[in-house]
Amino acid sequence: MPDLENTSSMSELPNVANWKKDTILFITSQTLSLFGTSLVQYAIMWYITLNTQSGVMMTVYIICGFLPTFLLSPFAGVWADRYNRKNLIMLSDTLIASVTLILAILFLMGYKTVWLLFVMAALRAFGTAVQTPAVGAFLPQLVPQDKLTKVNGINGSIQSLVMLISPMISGALLVIAAIETIFFIDVVTAAIAVTVLFVFLRVQAHAKALQKQTVSYFGDLRGGMQYVLNHPFLKVFFLFTAVFFFLAAPSAFLTPLQVTRSFGNDVWRLTAIEVAFSLGMVIGGLGMASWGGLKNRVNTMTLAALMIGVCTFTLGVVPVFWIYLLFMFLIGVAMPIFNVPAMVLLQEKVEGDFLGRVFGVLSMISSSMMPLGMLVFGPLADVIKIEWMLIVTGVLLFIQGFFLLGNKTRIEPERQEQ
Repeated sequence: MPDLENTSSMSELPNVANWKKDTILFITSQTLSLFGTSLVQYAIMWYITLNTQSGVMMTVYIICGFLPTFLLSPFAGVWADRYNRKNLIMLSDTLIASVTLILAILFLMGYKTVWLLFVMAALRAFGTAVQTPAVGAFLPQLVPQDKLTKVNGINGSIQSLVMLISPMISGALLVIAAIETIFFIDVVTAAIAVTVLFVFLRVQAHAKALQKQTVSYFGDLRGGMQYVLNHPFLKVFFLFTAVFFFLAAPSAFLTPLQVTRSFGNDVWRLTAIEVAFSLGMVIGGLGMASWGGLKNRVNTMTLAALMIGVCTFTLGVVPVFWIYLLFMFLIGVAMPIFNVPAMVLLQEKVEGDFLGRVFGVLSMISSSMMPLGMLVFGPLADVIKIEWMLIVTGVLLFIQGFFLLGNKTRIEPERQEQ
């Protein structure tokens, strides 16, 4: 095992003179890519819903969308450490766009079968699995360490804004045009994103990618797992994250069903909760970009976790829909307050040569724990009231928030720069 405190290389440090321009180029390209991807995801989801009206079909679609990411993420993390991360991002964007282009052509030829959408969802998920750890590990190569909180906050707000407007635009396009039109939009946005990275963004690969690989592929995979298990922050954080995602499944997936049962099945109500949550995430991200959080980042994460627990509990007890929307909005605000310092801690504390594998493990956890939670909470929703599940999981999330607080001395000493 190399000395983890002294493995940095000048090739991993951002270009201080051009970091703002490079960061803007990178975030712009990823925003374009995310926008096209979001349009297609919503279009496919609504197409399956409208044409099958089957919960089983939607479940199959969700599984096809997350299972490849879960299976491939640990290996994709190794690739993100062994190879040029910018090239991996371009490759994954190209793969996703190519799959979408093939799907558009097949639909134009009349092959409009649901199983084809399942296959394409799985193939697109493979591209996402490659891209996610590469993007998470690439950003510290562009941004100085003291600017990571601000940049992650801004990037999170932009992504939340895209997720806010993309379902509206996708729905409007489905009304006035065929679904193939949305597929072609995704191809175009991906092509622009790849072109921006290829032509305009000049960033040297990180140290490990520039070296001759002396460790076998599976040796790198094993080394990454050992690094996670032996790292005091990562062990605590990943355990916390896994439990958090599991407990968050009811508030993430069952609230639309709860609203339909308790407040009415009006479409505007379902739209309102999505807008309230996404708007909260936009504001929360902008707040983190300007505020930066408390002096100790773990305290900031704890504050957000406690806030999410209280709001989840409240979703199970409020009788008035407008108050319900307010607490859904507050959950959205709390998410970046947790995510931004968590992301910065990973980017600061994990050595550059291990960042890809660490983000691969994080992607594996985030893509699996909520679906696993739904295997438990989904069937329960037909047996007990969803309100009771929100009350119980809200209490557990609140209690879990103190878990990080109790371990903060092992995770992060107080920052000196503020």
